[in-house]
Order: sequence, then C-alpha cells, then structure tokens
Amino acid sequence: MESILALEDGVVFKGHAYGAPGERFGEVVFNTSLSGYQEILTDPSYAGQIVILTYPHIGNYGTNPQDSESAKPYAEGLVVRELSELASNWRSAEDISAFLATAGVPIISDIDSRALVRHLRKCGAMRGVISTTDLDEASLVAKTKASPSMVGLDLASRVTTATRYEWNEPSHHIYGTKLPKGAPPRFHVVAYDYGIKINILRRLVDVGCSVTVVPATTSASEVLELKPDGVFLSNGPGDPEPVEYAAKAVRELAGRVPIFGICLGHQIIGLALGGRTYKLKFGHHGGNHPVMNLETRKVEITAQNHGFAVDPDSLKASEVVLTHMNLNDQTLEGLRHRSMPIFSVQYHPEASPGPHDASYLFDRFVKMMQEFA
Repeated sequence: MESILALEDGVVFKGHAYGAPGERFGEVVFNTSLSGYQEILTDPSYAGQIVILTYPHIGNYGTNPQDSESAKPYAEGLVVRELSELASNWRSAEDISAFLATAGVPIISDIDSRALVRHLRKCGAMRGVISTTDLDEASLVAKTKASPSMVGLDLASRVTTATRYEWNEPSHHIYGTKLPKGAPPRFHVVAYDYGIKINILRRLVDVGCSVTVVPATTSASEVLELKPDGVFLSNGPGDPEPVEYAAKAVRELAGRVPIFGICLGHQIIGLALGGRTYKLKFGHHGGNHPVMNLETRKVEITAQNHGFAVDPDSLKASEVVLTHMNLNDQTLEGLRHRSMPIFSVQYHPEASPGPHDASYLFDRFVKMMQEFA
C-alpha cells in the first residue's frame, strides 16, 4: 500500500505503508539510537510526535511484552528507511508492523530517511502527517499546516495516569526473571507521572524505594499527605510552560522534601525556580548524546528525548548551580539548588534504551533523602 509523509513546508516523501492504515499528524523528529525501537515508541514522551529512526534497518528483532515502557505506543507514527518483514529473536512475540497496527500507529518505509533527517537538521523539527487515505500532496500539506503546534501544548495532562497507584517491582533480567533484590525499601518516593516510563519506576525500586505514582495535576498538599521521603518528577511530552500546575506544586514542595527531576521534570524545576524554557531547533532524541558533568569534568553518554530546554541565563546564579552541559550544542543538561535538596537532569538516567553512564543519579537521590532525613 502506498503511503505519504508530508511536512508543513511542502516537502513530501512517498513510501510503502505498514502498521495501521489511516492518517496521523505530529511533530516530525529524528532519533539516532541504533536499537530500542520498541522502548522509543512506547515512551509517553513521544506523544504528539512522528519519529524517524536514523538507523536504516528497523524491526529485525521484533517486539515483546517485556520491553514496552508503557501500556501502549504513544508515538503518532514511525518513519524508516527499511522495515524488516522478518523478526528473528528468541524473545520476539510479534513483528513491529503488527505491534503498531494493533495500536493504530502507521509506519512509512522505503523513503530516503537520510535526506529527511538532513532537511530537519537544516530547517528544524516541523509538523507532518503520515497518510494512506488521502494521497493528494497539496491537501496533506494544507492539513498539516492546520494541525496543532507543539509550542504551547500541554501533553503531560493527556498521558498521565488517571489514578494514584503503588509500584514495588524491581528491574528484570533479559531472561524474564527479576534481578536479585537488595535491601528492603528504606524510602517512600512519590513520583509525578508526566509520562513516566516503567523502567524509571523499576530503577527507583532497585535502589531501595517504594513508589507511589500520582497524576500530573496532584497538588503539593496531597503529596505531603502521603509523607514521602522524596519526590520524583518524571519525563513527559510537550511544552513545559503550559504545565504551570506542576511548577506551582514544585514551588510549594521546595525545601520541604528532596526533589529529583528528569527531562520534563528538569524543565519544570527550572520554571519553578524562576527560569525560562525555549524550543530547540530539532531537539535531542537518541541514546548517544555526550554530556559533561561540570562538577567532576567527566563525560557521560546519555539517552535523551526532549524538544525544549531550560535557559541557563534565566536562573539566579546565587541560588542555582549548573551541573551538566551538552557537548553537542552547549545547552543546559543539569542543575542543583545551592541550599535546598533539589537536583535535575535533562536526560534519562534509567537509559531504556541507552547507556548506563548516568545510573549513579538514582544513588544520589537516595543519599539526598538519607541526609535530609
């Protein structure tokens, strides 16, 4: 079946359709990871986005229930150079086309993904549509221009959990068994779900935490009633500025309980501390982004997925220490408060998928809760 990817600037790519038929709109972004497509597609941070994978051959190891980061795929669509119709892996339960078809997500394959990525690097991320129903190029471009922009869009409230729940499951080995459990839970963490990934929750349990996950709009007073030893602010999709309810909660929690934020949680902390955020040209999406720890001068290879960043010049140097910097474009990747137990990073320390260079941050959070207690 023929499929079309149309961008808002009029550039059109034609390819073959897999996954679900239909028409889906979203911000078109590229991810440079070499593997981990199932984790990427089920990451709620990709809500509202069509993902291009720069690695040319995708789907060869299939999908399985254990590797999903949430209950369903959240990406609006998938763009690849070549989709493997053969999934060869002992863990595979379903090929990627069938996996996404069940979720209503379209795939367009057999396009020049390198040309598309070069175009986005030059012109910036932009709105697009994948369609198998309307194949009129002018019509698709017009509809794309009329679709919602990512700027000003609060997606955290759309992907968050509807109700509070408890999480006590640790990480699993690749063979499906739980890893040996260490010490019993010592700390109770309340985790805000702005689009949280399952492996973040598992990593918190791995370091000795029992976790209560709460909806994104939960007030500070409701969180404090749960008597947490610490508060975790998760990753999530969309523009951080419209998520004012989250920044308000952080301002009220600041100084009263240790706070650790990642990705969208990092941006919310920046806003809560009086800073500003801005949209990046094409964002950071992939498992190979070099970040300098400015305090140790060590370089970490990190997993990232965000289209916005905190403006370091908007933060008060008397209150905030800048701790991490992206070596590709020198954007702010981490901060900590000078007097209150608050720190955050822009990337994903649970690294699912990605390297584990930043796993020490979970230990730092535990140490902070211990010292605060």
